Amino acid sequence: MVRFKNRWLLVEFISATTTTTSSAPLPTSGQAISGKDVFNALKQSVLSNFGDTGWGEVGASLSVKYFSPTTHLCIIRVARGEAARTTWAALVLLDRIGNNEGYKVVPHVIHVSGTLKHAQLAAIEWNREAIARVKAGAGVQGTVPRRASDSVALFQSSMQEIEELQD
Repeated sequence: MVRFKNRWLLVEFISATTTTTSSAPLPTSGQAISGKDVFNALKQSVLSNFGDTGWGEVGASLSVKYFSPTTHLCIIRVARGEAARTTWAALVLLDRIGNNEGYKVVPHVIHVSGTLKHAQLAAIEWNREAIARVKAGAGVQGTVPRRASDSVALFQSSMQEIEELQD
């Protein structure tokens, strides 16, 4: 039996709204954006930039394993080799997620790994750094304002979801 080897891309979607566009910032709660929306946006990016040939090499192995609407972190699985490079390029060229006008985003590929476990570890480390940034932004040591403590709770629940992922 042959084992298919994959690449796992850890991506953060940063909101890129400007006052001249009509798109809204990325929602931080609710189910406005899902993993399915990320998959569809990535599919459209591959099709528009690399055509049917690009989608043919990427489409069979592409899947969104994890997406957090609160932290905007995403773990994407794709076959290694040319498919991974094409997917990464399509991510860089992606500018909107969601239906209709969508949400304007800037994708930031944080980590690329060969196993889901290492992508999970990188995501957990990224969340820890985000929690530290939120606490540092709060300013007062020892006590965290309510808004910052809510953010910390969201990041910690996101870390639990990431740890529960299975290949």
